[in-house]
Amino acid sequence: MNDSSSLAAAPPPAEPRDGVLAARDVTVRFGGLTALDEVSLTAQPRQVTGIIGPNGAGKTTLLNVLCGFVRPGSGELSLGTTRLTGLPPNRLASLGIARTLQGLGLFRGLTVLENVMTGATCQASTGFWAALLGLSRAGRDERALRTRALAALDRVGAADAAGLLPDQLPYGRRKRVVLARALVAEPTVLLLDEPASGLSEAELPELGDLITDLATQAAVVVVEHRMDLMMSVCQAIAVLDFGRLIAHGTPEQVQADPAVTDAYLGAADIEAAATDWAAPAGDGDAAND
Repeated sequence: MNDSSSLAAAPPPAEPRDGVLAARDVTVRFGGLTALDEVSLTAQPRQVTGIIGPNGAGKTTLLNVLCGFVRPGSGELSLGTTRLTGLPPNRLASLGIARTLQGLGLFRGLTVLENVMTGATCQASTGFWAALLGLSRAGRDERALRTRALAALDRVGAADAAGLLPDQLPYGRRKRVVLARALVAEPTVLLLDEPASGLSEAELPELGDLITDLATQAAVVVVEHRMDLMMSVCQAIAVLDFGRLIAHGTPEQVQADPAVTDAYLGAADIEAAATDWAAPAGDGDAAND
């Protein structure tokens, strides 16, 4: 099925250096199911790296490994020269890895600003909850957190919603709040799980511009079904098929790779068949999406 010129044999991960997130030969099994099979991936600083594939390919599982939600059975993770393998999510967050989820996960009883403040607790000496309760020792932290949260909201174009409750906002605006919550920790690596889910076609160009802007300060890794968005914002794309990495390269290389068209599309053009990849948010097995 694979041509000798296919990109299915992905290049080895780059040697560790500052800001490079690397996964090497990562394998994850859930009982008898192999969700990831010796997958290797690197995310370069100031670059958008995409992970694509249909439901069940292992995309979200790989993202969960990168942020510590899932511990691989074998393989290595590193950020620059720092070994990440086996570290819990809160430790990875303190090292500069932030993550958004497929859903919103906002606290309905907190304002937009307070929701965003919760994203910076890994860097606060007393923590958001102490600040929220008005404990005197938290005064300095609270002011700093509020300033940073407002800056994050402004970055995503939602500063005017700071005093509102999440349910008072349309879905697209709430997605921006989720992104601001990840940004407030000033991450060096930003993991985005289906940031376009629930958005209209008209909202995609603005989201693409925002993702491109975020990559000026961090390594951005995106899992997404919307191929038009991925082809426009990613500098590198990894393609998963049933837990295996079958292709890796630029968007143009991935589009032209016969391993990708044979495995997923049966067509010569990914963009022309992009609707075949799209699926409603939450479809499939979330553990192995």
